Amino acid sequence: MKFKRKLLSAMLFTICLNFSFGQTASDSISVKKVFGGYKFYQGEKKLSMSALVDIMQLNVQALKEIKSAQSASTLATIISGAGGALVGWPIGTAAGGGKANWVMAGIGAGLIIVSIPISQSFNRHSKQAVSIYNNGLKANSFWNKNELKFSLNKDGVGLTLKF
Repeated sequence: MKFKRKLLSAMLFTICLNFSFGQTASDSISVKKVFGGYKFYQGEKKLSMSALVDIMQLNVQALKEIKSAQSASTLATIISGAGGALVGWPIGTAAGGGKANWVMAGIGAGLIIVSIPISQSFNRHSKQAVSIYNNGLKANSFWNKNELKFSLNKDGVGLTLKF
């Protein structure tokens, strides 16, 4: 009876320990390439840019990178949106039978081209932020630093924790 109670206590302790320490695989963030950029997921949940910033609050390096990515994304969106409008207006005017201002379309095309390297900067910073964040999860994990094993010695069955 005493042995069963100790064994049950050891098993419950081990189960609790598994849920208490370290980060799980579902905590890590994955990056999926899609047409026009990347999408970020934590487990099955798709993450927005603001959610990424919130998640990375505890990792200073990752937070710095994701904020750089966020700034680049905002700037690229503004510049490419303005460029798209400047290209679209003359095309719409020409399609409607009016006299199109092709200089405006050329300026818009230039803005779109300028936004491309800014978008690439977003991609680079966001992937770097995710990498730093995920590596930080592994470094902070309880199981990477400590080891818990069942042991059998002269005193009986028990758990051995090495740190």
